[in-house]
Amino acid sequence: MKSVVAVDGKVEIMDETIPEMKDGYLLIKTSYSAISPGTELGLLALSMDAKRSLGYSAVGTVVKCGKHTESFLENEMVACYGAPYVKHAEYLLVPKTLCSSIPRSVDPKEAALAGLGAIAIHSLRVGNLQFGESVVVAGLGILGQLIGQIALAAGYQVLPYDISAERSNLFQDITGVESYTTIEDLKNAISAKTKGFGADAVLLCAGGKESTLTKECLNWIRDKGKAVIVGDIEPNFPRDLMFGKEAQILIARAGGPGRYDPLYERSATDYPYGFIRWTEGRNVEEYIRLLSENRLKVAPYLNDVVPLEDVSSAYLQLKDKKSSVLTKVIEFGIESDRLIERNETG
Repeated sequence: MKSVVAVDGKVEIMDETIPEMKDGYLLIKTSYSAISPGTELGLLALSMDAKRSLGYSAVGTVVKCGKHTESFLENEMVACYGAPYVKHAEYLLVPKTLCSSIPRSVDPKEAALAGLGAIAIHSLRVGNLQFGESVVVAGLGILGQLIGQIALAAGYQVLPYDISAERSNLFQDITGVESYTTIEDLKNAISAKTKGFGADAVLLCAGGKESTLTKECLNWIRDKGKAVIVGDIEPNFPRDLMFGKEAQILIARAGGPGRYDPLYERSATDYPYGFIRWTEGRNVEEYIRLLSENRLKVAPYLNDVVPLEDVSSAYLQLKDKKSSVLTKVIEFGIESDRLIERNETG
């Protein structure tokens, strides 16, 4: 099978062996996988010393079900999330705890963003916001866009911000919510909409090792407000502002409880529903539910669907900081179909 990897700072397509079945796992023929620019461009930069697989969010058809996967069926379409099990590859062997069935009403390309959707949902859960509270979404890349939309679906008052007029306008066009491109305009909006108290939380979805947002966000929140780190941003918060407001500094790690736990992921052992309500797998399911109920508008982000053989040029465009493209979806098509036929006929 073909798989996308980073080698010496470049993107290459390599041949790999189709994974062997395991109990508790699903063998999935990939239809689409989504590129997460922030994470994957970072991996590209780290690939000078070793080969690294790329990708963590995909959708495809179940080819075979391992033992103890009774809730899934062969030939059904599923969304899946979480490296190293999910990557840009023609076949994926994924623990059942990281998969969610997809209704026929959901566009598979939109479902391919399930990993990003789970991360967005978990980020809002970390903020522990209550119905009606206000949240600033700072950074409107693909993750910030999803967080903003999901926050609106949850009934929060959303104040979107990005220095890019293009990204800000995109969110405003999709949601009808006024978005801001200058700190001054954002401050005025926060003051007006919170009666001067400040926002309940700021979700930092931007990147940067020396970003001014870590200081500015503490001016935006209320007394005992929250700053949630979502993006790759250096947590450099000024002590006087942080202590003065007794601010809560929180970190959202990936898609929810279970991530990086070998028992939950590698051993495909789910957490008890009554004790851990929202695992990473159940956050994937929730993203699919929001899509199925038309509570999210994801199609505007998916204008760039590229065939597997063109994946290198796709990354080059995403590396261009002037590009307005938020993500790209890789399509696994004819070659994958032929591979299946060869395997079935021996």
